[in-house]
Amino acid sequence: MFDVTRVSADIGDSQISFETGKLAKQAGGAVVVQAGDTMVLCTATLGSLRDVDFLPLTVDVEERMYAAGKIPGSFFRREGKSGEKATLTARMIDRPIRPLFPKGWHTETQLVAMPLSVDHVNPYDILAMNGASAALAISEVPVAKHVGAVRVGKLEGDFVVNPPEDRHEELELDLIVAGTDEAILMVEAGAEGVSEAEILDALDIAHGEIKKLVAAMEELQRKAGKEKIKHTEPELDASLLDQIRSEYGQALVDAIATSGKLERYEAIDKVKDEVVARYAPEDDDADGERKAEVKAIFAAIEKDTIRKAIAVDKKRPDGRAQDEIRPIECEVDISPRVHGSALFTRGETQILSNVALGTTRMDMRLDTLGLQTTKRFFHHYNFPPFSVGEAGFMRGPKRRDIGHGALAERALVATIPDEESFPYVIRAVSETLESNGSSSMGSVCASSMALQAAGVPVSAPVAGVAMGLIKEGDDYIVLTDIAGVEDHLGDMDFKVAGTKDGITALQMDIKITGVTFEILEDALEQALKGRQFILGKMAEAIDGPREKLSKHAPAIESIKIDPEKIGAVIGKGGETIRALCEEFEAEIDVEDDGTVRIYAPTGELVEACVARINSMTKEAEIGDRYNAAKVVKTTTFGAFVELVKGTDGLLHISNVKPGERVDSVDDVLTAGELIDVTVVEVDKERGRIGLRLSDDPSVAGKTAAELASVGSGDGGRRNGGDRPRGGGDRGGRPRRDRESRN
Repeated sequence: MFDVTRVSADIGDSQISFETGKLAKQAGGAVVVQAGDTMVLCTATLGSLRDVDFLPLTVDVEERMYAAGKIPGSFFRREGKSGEKATLTARMIDRPIRPLFPKGWHTETQLVAMPLSVDHVNPYDILAMNGASAALAISEVPVAKHVGAVRVGKLEGDFVVNPPEDRHEELELDLIVAGTDEAILMVEAGAEGVSEAEILDALDIAHGEIKKLVAAMEELQRKAGKEKIKHTEPELDASLLDQIRSEYGQALVDAIATSGKLERYEAIDKVKDEVVARYAPEDDDADGERKAEVKAIFAAIEKDTIRKAIAVDKKRPDGRAQDEIRPIECEVDISPRVHGSALFTRGETQILSNVALGTTRMDMRLDTLGLQTTKRFFHHYNFPPFSVGEAGFMRGPKRRDIGHGALAERALVATIPDEESFPYVIRAVSETLESNGSSSMGSVCASSMALQAAGVPVSAPVAGVAMGLIKEGDDYIVLTDIAGVEDHLGDMDFKVAGTKDGITALQMDIKITGVTFEILEDALEQALKGRQFILGKMAEAIDGPREKLSKHAPAIESIKIDPEKIGAVIGKGGETIRALCEEFEAEIDVEDDGTVRIYAPTGELVEACVARINSMTKEAEIGDRYNAAKVVKTTTFGAFVELVKGTDGLLHISNVKPGERVDSVDDVLTAGELIDVTVVEVDKERGRIGLRLSDDPSVAGKTAAELASVGSGDGGRRNGGDRPRGGGDRGGRPRRDRESRN
């Protein structure tokens, strides 16, 4: 029934296998890729031919929680829209594969990756990337090259290929590389300040492993691949192209030289409209087809003109030198009520970043297939249509927004302090107000300044710069701080972010196969110089984290109490902690180890709450005074007084009215009455605390040593001395109501 074909490759310390012929046989190509107990089903399927001028490729990663033995946490207990991890994986599948499709391919193509089993040792993202390419390889889609992908980590000083998932938090470098057997096409990395040389070494190791994966895919295609669809790439009318170039080439050159992005686009469109009006007039019977051909020819001339001007003549559209960065303006404290804000403007790209600090209860909960369940630092990126002078729908973040936000987050997270030293949840949001290239790197710069303005004690400021490449034959030029047109028409988009000491994030997309390690080395060296320049500009606006948080930020303090006293803080059924929260407008988190975190709107409220908790949990000592302590019970031998929740002391009958004999305590005191008392005796062995009234002449003004000699009458030993314990556990012994902990 099943005609199964299986191939495998040894990658690092594990084996990756590709199997086809058993599952999803009606798909154009279906492959199950497996490493350990992690399995991912990947399919490639064709739809209909579409009348569009772009590649209609869709990539979907469908996480299924059952793969990790989990049930979704949503109300309906069903998976919803793709999470961040799935979206980022889909982007990593798309980016290296898209440039390999033939020109003019307008048939709808869908790649789907569905994890079927996850073992938390072998991450599914790398398998999905390889499986999608393998599914394309055996399908009828005419993609000539295959893409392999590996992760290279730096662990304890050594490079490790495809390190286990449970050690990802320890990685100094987390580098994902995808490419063909000839060249690297995509890089995605987060790091803790590694050098440029280490990045190049890791890329070299990765490419060696990629070649093994591509060889396995080629073997799978030979054994089980379908016949490829015959596709002829469209050719432009050469004579018409030469004619348009001859007549309008100089006008186009002049339009490209126009300063300002929108002004340049307007000038180029004006030339294009003249070309279309002349060579595809409205009264032409074949108006639509002819107009499309003329527009395609004009686009080809425009691309060729700009690329040759940059690569051969060394002239960029805006007149900058190849390593020149656009003018930069930095400013902090833009939004007065925000905990930290910064504005970063680089040429026609402008980013406003805002930072909000919250309590640990505001951490991000992750309902995913991965091991990480929460995040206390996260960065979000927004790209409204007005940033490029357009009108459009604003319906939540797109995949690009999620990708750019994650890139900036990776760049910054290495500098974020740990929770013990800074017990806040941190959210940074970058609003793209203007865009002409490199908005993601602008977000890194703006967010780094906003974090410092918020008083987050980051280990170092972070800056980012986008590098580009134009290669024409043997001529090439590496560009610093690429603008939108250089990104669109260039051969490489290479984003590098880091501190003055090293790289913290990297993202690279290459559209051609001739990018050598020498070119990458040049790009990294040029990026380092650009990064140092930008860091200098940022330091002019803010040269380090502020010592104090914004007055609008919640105040937080962390204290340690005896774990045995946790019950006193929480109270029966949580009544005590709820009362504290209400009285001090606070949020209080209590850990099993006795760590207590108090969050309140102001520092004064936090201090008052801390003082109250300390008084509730400290051991009573001779000389301690308790004002407005409640009489909780009267007996024949005295009154039990609640000093703090869970701890009582005894005011002996001989002391309820100093200097006078009292026959009955009830004649002087009643339950619920508030009195001021001072501790004069502590018997830790018996768990007894002796009290006297604070205004007792024998107590007032005396030191602790003097009070010890005063005593509490007969120490509460008359008539047995102890308050009956039935259900209350009072009588001077601090109590802990374990059932009240939550």
